[in-house]
Amino acid sequence: MPVTCEDRDLPGDLFGRLMKEDPSTIKGAEALMLGEMLTLPQNFGNIFLGETFSSYISVHNDSTQEVKDILVKADLQTSSQRLNLSASNNTVTELKPESCIDDVIHHEVKEIGTHILVCAVSYTTQAGEKLYFRKFFKFQVLKPLDVKTKFYNAESDLSSVTDEVFLEAQIQNITTSPMFMEKVSLEPSMMYNVTELNTVETGDEGTSTFGKMSYLQPMDTRQYLYCLKPKSEFAEKAGVIKGVTVIGKLDIVWKTNLGEKGRLQTSQLQRMAPGYGDVRLSLEMIPDTVNLEEPFDITCKITNCSERTMDLVLEMCNTRSIHWCGVSGRQLGKVSPSASLSLPLKLLSSVQGLQSISGLRLTDTFLKRTYEYDDIAQVCVVCPYMSRES
Repeated sequence: MPVTCEDRDLPGDLFGRLMKEDPSTIKGAEALMLGEMLTLPQNFGNIFLGETFSSYISVHNDSTQEVKDILVKADLQTSSQRLNLSASNNTVTELKPESCIDDVIHHEVKEIGTHILVCAVSYTTQAGEKLYFRKFFKFQVLKPLDVKTKFYNAESDLSSVTDEVFLEAQIQNITTSPMFMEKVSLEPSMMYNVTELNTVETGDEGTSTFGKMSYLQPMDTRQYLYCLKPKSEFAEKAGVIKGVTVIGKLDIVWKTNLGEKGRLQTSQLQRMAPGYGDVRLSLEMIPDTVNLEEPFDITCKITNCSERTMDLVLEMCNTRSIHWCGVSGRQLGKVSPSASLSLPLKLLSSVQGLQSISGLRLTDTFLKRTYEYDDIAQVCVVCPYMSRES
């Protein structure tokens, strides 16, 4: 057992505790100062999807005779294809005794499952006899990460901008060794701008929400959050689009063991756009707090989400606590497909507390269809004459 410090020393056991807390050290041998990141693999091992498979090939002449016309070929056999990885297919003229031919091959692994490296050597002896032999090296390509995504739709009721989309990406390290997460980013589609929400602003620079520790331990999970906003040219269309919307794809870069870099890109992430029916009603302006029995103003936005022109009539129906001010049953006019109009309204509340604004009804006179809107928003109603004690 190596002695790293003694209790009577000034640092005490500080060094020993730091070594044990280091995620890259070998469990049970922290004091040896040999980390898992610096340990050479003892066998051919496993390769992970997204990493670059590298292999050093050496053909050595063990005989006492010189051989000629040596051809070294390296193929990688997968479940679906056979790839030639040889850097050069040229024949080496001669190979003297105790000499060797060296080659380094690289291949970015893109398939999961069993891979076989087939190394074939052909040569000619001094007697003119042509000989040939092969060697096989089998290894497994495993999945390094488990990625799960969730979408959250946020309505921008107080803005003219269409709905924002929040993407939560859960990334889990399913390997058996720590993983250094170099980059996790979202490449948005042409319709969106993306904002990463994985840093905390402290002064002029931001710090990661995961702290200074960049290692992701085996079976640990991190959650990354992104906010996507439609670009101005797609804003109106994106808010009322029907069906599936393409959001973008995740780009993940990591390092393992001896600094090998791996990279994975997910397929295009898609989410089902929320349906608003034929007519969408949202709020552009509403006060947070209003006085009891005093009129206040709100501004509604009405959007035609259908593919036909509508002729709309607005009706305002009073509820137990909400009373509308103005004429009910007024004509709003024709609204074209994907068009919208702003509608200022006035109302008051006769009940204190948190009240739900309800009671609006739109009727399309062309098709005689009626659309009712309840729980449009909530407002806090207070009594300005009530004392603090009461």
